[in-house]
Amino acid sequence: MNQICGLAPYQFIHILDETTNITRLEVGPKSVALLANEKLVAGPLPMVTIPPGNYCIVLNPVSHYEAGKVCELRLGHSEVRYNAGFSAPNKSSSDGQALHMLEPFALYPGESLSGAAPLTIEGGWFKKAIKQLPVIKANTAIRLQCSIDHKDGKIVRRSGETWQLDGPLTYIPRPEVEIVSTIEAIIIEDGNVVRLRALEDCIDKSGKHRVTGEEWLVSKPGAYLPRVFEEIVGVETKMTLTLKDGLHLIATQSVTDVWGIDRVAGDEWLVTGDDTEEYFPEIGVEVSCTVEKTILQRGEYCVVLDPVNSDGQPMMGMKELRTGCCSFFLHPGERLEHGIQKAHILSADESLVLQCTSECVDKMFKGAPLRNPGDRWLITGPVRYIPPIEVTILKKRRRIALNKNEGIYVQDLKTGQVRAVLGPRAYMLTADEELWEKPLRPIEEELLRAGGGIGEGDIRKLAYFAQSINPDIVDGRDKTRVITYRCPGNTAVQVYNYMKKTQRILFGPDLVVLGPHDEFNVLSLSAGKPKKENALKSLCLMLGPDFITDILEVETSDHARLRVRICFNNHFEYVKGDQASEAKLFAVPDFIGFACKRIGSKIRAAVAFVPFDEFHRHSVKVIHTAVFGMDEDGKLHRQLKFPANNLVVTNIDIQSIEPSDPKMRDSLSKSVQLAIEISTRSIEASAFHEAERNEQIARGELERQKLLNEKESEKERAKLLELQAISAAIESCGQAKAEAQAQAERVIIECHSEIEAVTLKAEAKEIEHEANLESQNLVRSNEIKYLRRQNELELFMKKQKAEIEVNRLREMVGCMGSETLASMARAGPDLKVKFLEALGVKDVLFADASNPINLFTNSGSLIDSTN
Repeated sequence: MNQICGLAPYQFIHILDETTNITRLEVGPKSVALLANEKLVAGPLPMVTIPPGNYCIVLNPVSHYEAGKVCELRLGHSEVRYNAGFSAPNKSSSDGQALHMLEPFALYPGESLSGAAPLTIEGGWFKKAIKQLPVIKANTAIRLQCSIDHKDGKIVRRSGETWQLDGPLTYIPRPEVEIVSTIEAIIIEDGNVVRLRALEDCIDKSGKHRVTGEEWLVSKPGAYLPRVFEEIVGVETKMTLTLKDGLHLIATQSVTDVWGIDRVAGDEWLVTGDDTEEYFPEIGVEVSCTVEKTILQRGEYCVVLDPVNSDGQPMMGMKELRTGCCSFFLHPGERLEHGIQKAHILSADESLVLQCTSECVDKMFKGAPLRNPGDRWLITGPVRYIPPIEVTILKKRRRIALNKNEGIYVQDLKTGQVRAVLGPRAYMLTADEELWEKPLRPIEEELLRAGGGIGEGDIRKLAYFAQSINPDIVDGRDKTRVITYRCPGNTAVQVYNYMKKTQRILFGPDLVVLGPHDEFNVLSLSAGKPKKENALKSLCLMLGPDFITDILEVETSDHARLRVRICFNNHFEYVKGDQASEAKLFAVPDFIGFACKRIGSKIRAAVAFVPFDEFHRHSVKVIHTAVFGMDEDGKLHRQLKFPANNLVVTNIDIQSIEPSDPKMRDSLSKSVQLAIEISTRSIEASAFHEAERNEQIARGELERQKLLNEKESEKERAKLLELQAISAAIESCGQAKAEAQAQAERVIIECHSEIEAVTLKAEAKEIEHEANLESQNLVRSNEIKYLRRQNELELFMKKQKAEIEVNRLREMVGCMGSETLASMARAGPDLKVKFLEALGVKDVLFADASNPINLFTNSGSLIDSTN
């Protein structure tokens, strides 16, 4: 059964002839009846409609279509169709080609739209294939690339060739051309430049030939659109140079700068505000850095390393001194040694130690002496000193003020000798002298900080040494200062000079001053109870009288072990000024341990021959006899002297004796406690009886005193009642008198107030009457002035009107002339009337000398009649 397809306007179908295998196109409006050997392939479909300003790409277009015949299908090709409906070369609307809407077109069999959906019955199947024509705005360009060799007007384009079209225009695409990108113009502001680079050999907009990789600048303000083979490297800003700014430039290639100077690659130079106010970047020149002008004020200087000479060449390794007041720019390669420095201003108490590094002439001194390398010298103030480049400042010194008993250690650098400089004076070190730090042993440092003694077990001696503590040494000793030690009273200090191998002994109270090669003789003494060796370190020897306390363990003949606490007085005997006698004082380093051992051995030997009971009763006699000994007459010696160091022991005090055995110590303590309790109870009983007796006596005294106090209180009460009665009478009389006086004063005050009120009322009425009179006078005087002024104004107005009228008549008469008036006088009355009417004169009066008229008196009536 045959199929009939009805096609509406602007619809098409594709019909396949299965016999010939040829597909044909049918376009409506019509009805198409399909034969038995025909098949509907596609449709009915709406025709492709391209709106204005749009285009589409047809793939595999058909050439020379004839229905029912075999046609050429250009596979792989494409065709661009516009809303104009014709295949034309690439033109834009600016070329004068009109773009108007034509009839829609149908796709031939085998053709398809790029980007469209497959052929369907839907009406909008081709909408995705419709694209807008690219619109290139002003200051914008479209970059194109040829994909197939073709001829563009008179220009032959080769495959791979790239070119661009500048806007404003509407670009009509071509199948042989691909759109690579859209280029926008860069805006060059005033003061900016654009750096461009040639990607290939080309000719720029100015018509200059550029080779590949060449760079150039464009500084003309406005919009710049780069060409195809131009690449924008960047936008650079011009630099404004002031008098205080400068630029360090470096040549990256051999160029000729804007001043016409040839620069080779690597050259560096300086551009300042004196050379140009504005600097534009150049090709082959880079700005290394921005520098500011170095300004040296008065009293300032600097040393420039590697300075640049007048030819602009750096003098490597050289130095140049520049002093204020001046200003300069640092050239490339120049740098400041230690920056801007202040001139050394020396006062009268200051100096500088200088050393010459190279031969120079010293102009600071009279005669300008020649200084050789290595020379050292000293300059003192007051002066402002700027060192030359050949001179190095080693040190800045101040005059050292030394008080009495103060000093410093000074070493001569030439000889190496060290000496102590003592005050009172102000000492300035010479060029060849330096302060020398005196070393001390750690034990000496510690002893000086503690005042001369350290250790444990003898707090009394340490407290005695505390008075010699020097706060300057406690906080930290200045090793260049002379070491002093305040030797306490009744002590001796031994100082040894290891260079001269001599010793000296100083007796306190005195100030010990150590020379550069002096050292203290540190005493290592025994301390504690019982004594321990080396427990106390001391700088000074206590000469006494002093006492030493020790605890000894002894054993009696009956083997009772006891702890005896003894204290013996001691002092040293010496002859001051006798070196041999003084040297014996320090012959025994530990005199305390030496004395305690000798005395202890004697006591232990003596106690070993007596039993406990006898020793307990006669301990003092046993110990004194053992220590001091007996003379030939059987008398006890008064002292014990040690000839090794002249130490003398004068007395021994037995402070306590207690058993070493704990059981024996407990039994002894119990017996002592029982004796103490018995004596305590007897004392308490006697005290109780005495307290009772004193209490009875005090109670009787208290009762008697109470009676006496009551008697005295009754007498005082009677006096009080008498005084109360007198005061009540005085109070009643005073109150009545005060009320009467107050009443009288009230009446007087009321009368005076009424009189004053009446007086004031009369004065008020008088003032009011005078005020009324004065106000009436002012009103009347103002009314009179007002009327007078009004009359004057009215009179002035009338006078002015009269003068105006007289002037008007005078001017009219003057205008008419005397001849005219004479002729009027001779003319008849009618003629006069007509003539006056013609002139516009309403009232007129003629008179002669024989009949005068008083115009001053009649002017008012004349003026009123005219009005």
